[in-house]
Amino acid sequence: MTPDQMRDASLLELFSLEADAQTQVLSAGLLALERNPTQADQLEACMRAAHSLKGAARIVGVDAGVSVAHVMEDCLVSAQEGRLYLQPEHIDALLQGTDLLMRIATPGNDVGPADIEAYVALMERLLDPSQPIATPVPNPEPIPTRVDALLLEPELEPAPVSSEAPRQSKRMTEGGERVLRVTAERLNSLLDLSSKSLVETQRLKPYLASLQRLKRIQSNSLRALDALDGQLKSLDLNLEAQEALADTRRLLSEAQALLAEKNAELDEFGWQAGQRAQVLYDTALACRMRPFADVLAGQVRMVRDLGRSLGKQVRLEIEGEKTQVDRDVLEKLEAPLTHLLRNAVDHGIETPEQRVLAGKPAEGLIRLRASHQAGLLVLELSDDGNGVDLERLRGTIVDRNLSPVETALRLSEEELLTFLFLPGFSLRDKVTEVSGRGVGLDAVQHMVRQLRGAVVLEQTAGQGSRFHLEVPLTLSVVRSLVVEVGEEAYAFPLAHIERMCDLAPDDIVQLEGRQHFWHEGRHVGLVAASQLLQRPPGQTPSDTLKVVVIRERDAVYGIAVERFIGERTLVVLPLDDRLGKVQDISAGALLDDGSVVLIVDVEDMLRSVDKLLNTGRLERIARRNQQATEAPRKRVLVVDDSLTVRELQRKLLLNRGYEVAVAVDGMDGWNALRSEDFDLLITDIDMPRMDGIELVTLLRRDSRLQSLPVMVVSYKDREEDRRRGLDAGADYYLAKASFHDDALLDAVVELIGGARA
Repeated sequence: MTPDQMRDASLLELFSLEADAQTQVLSAGLLALERNPTQADQLEACMRAAHSLKGAARIVGVDAGVSVAHVMEDCLVSAQEGRLYLQPEHIDALLQGTDLLMRIATPGNDVGPADIEAYVALMERLLDPSQPIATPVPNPEPIPTRVDALLLEPELEPAPVSSEAPRQSKRMTEGGERVLRVTAERLNSLLDLSSKSLVETQRLKPYLASLQRLKRIQSNSLRALDALDGQLKSLDLNLEAQEALADTRRLLSEAQALLAEKNAELDEFGWQAGQRAQVLYDTALACRMRPFADVLAGQVRMVRDLGRSLGKQVRLEIEGEKTQVDRDVLEKLEAPLTHLLRNAVDHGIETPEQRVLAGKPAEGLIRLRASHQAGLLVLELSDDGNGVDLERLRGTIVDRNLSPVETALRLSEEELLTFLFLPGFSLRDKVTEVSGRGVGLDAVQHMVRQLRGAVVLEQTAGQGSRFHLEVPLTLSVVRSLVVEVGEEAYAFPLAHIERMCDLAPDDIVQLEGRQHFWHEGRHVGLVAASQLLQRPPGQTPSDTLKVVVIRERDAVYGIAVERFIGERTLVVLPLDDRLGKVQDISAGALLDDGSVVLIVDVEDMLRSVDKLLNTGRLERIARRNQQATEAPRKRVLVVDDSLTVRELQRKLLLNRGYEVAVAVDGMDGWNALRSEDFDLLITDIDMPRMDGIELVTLLRRDSRLQSLPVMVVSYKDREEDRRRGLDAGADYYLAKASFHDDALLDAVVELIGGARA
């Protein structure tokens, strides 16, 4: 390639980038002008965008772009000067020109001279009042997006998109900061290294603990020497023996001082290293985050154009555009969101005539709201349409033989709505370009599930529907329940866990040759995780069975494990490609102590369960001997909204031999107290939903729980705070400011004795 050709190629790429940015300005501005055609700021923004594109097209020699941008600029200038009042047909034509400019700027476009001439002629007729105005059809052939291809032609694979950055880097600005292009692989590698650094810093903690123990031993040795010296004073020691004792005392003192100094230095180094590793990880993770608005490009326009093509007036309002989300999550959210928006326009919003008759505004409203909640991206998509016709849905269920008439009549609203998520289910009798192809809400649910998320539908007849989606903010981190299976750690993503429970031997029943237990009004199959993961069954001192109830669509199973280790937020580490697909495993991670944990692929595990059932190879889980060989361990419930405090208290109590359960706030703790038996409650005060004072007050009013010992552990150390906790019914009040291992454990022993009953 000659230097001139390289220069031209670079200029064309720059023109494509500018067209992408300026057409977004045009789309947003024109949609705003459709609602208020005289907004001066929007007219100015659109005119400048068209003017900039005209100049850029002229520089790179794209004559078609010059022609289209020129007539659009003429129209907008006329509107600015008051010679033209923008009507819907003008907005349609300007939006059509915006699409045309983007196609012109896209390499390999199929725009011919005839297309340009037709568009210029259309705009000239609109600008010349003496000529008859032909109302253009809005977007007769819109540019197909990858999302449209996925939804309307599911059998076609989308064209692969390279994640590599162009060879020639370009400096751009975003919010006043320089922006550089970096490949996704390098970002993933950076995040992987930073997460490993964060884990490595945790390995300093055992060394610090060892030094603390060594420091205590040193102090005890010095005290023992002092005691020996006191006893020897009664003896008549010679001078050499006295000097030897003095040298020993001096050496021990020097060693103790040096040990204390190095212990403090290592403690400071560990703290600094942990802080820097956390900042490094947070920064690397932030590099992958993008505002939620990135997935919304074109959605407002799509809703508007689709509504007009269906004879409806629809407006999309968006909240939380700046909410930060992982790039990979954003990419995978585009398809399900587009489908739900199209579904809302087609199925939900009524025609203007129907809405007016129902006492509603002629224009329908769709709201999309994004927010952060507890480490999740929460999306709420609602419309003010007619909602779901439950009786029609009930009839469709019966007509398709999905349920007998008698059963269908008893189905609740929530149960009826779940049928909409079945594969191929549709309320439409005929296929249209928008719906009725069998690619329904099941596709949305599947895509959301792939993101380790969940989607729920709620509706009010005649008033509209609301979809509630929860997905992780990033796929690089997964909130999981870590369990022990065959003396190895495994993690179940929380998105697939319905609940955890302890089953007594009498809770397990035999039904049709298989083991089941009763859960929420239905029999749930019971399977040993050791058989699924091909691990030897581990030994557990408990006479109850630890079970994780997992759900994927309509499949629900109880997976029996040896022990619940606890909830963790894990940094996902992909498995080596050379391993291929590992059965029932999706990825790996590192725990705080540096040990490896495998993350379970729940969908794959459920397929393994079905395979065992179909082949008749499902093993029975041996019932445990109800006569325990040793006294049962006492159970303690720790309630605190701080993960750090919960984990510290849990480990301290576990190491002392107590059985420990945790709850994240007062409400969670109250539910645990009502459903399980405990020997002691340890609770914080300041917590969301229900604070510790409310929790203790409720407990003391309950006849079954009022005698349960209660310890309050709080950062509040004032006398009035202590009195408030004790007055509510607490038996012990411990301030976190003075918290240390022995204080907590001594208080527990004082309240309920040792770990064994």
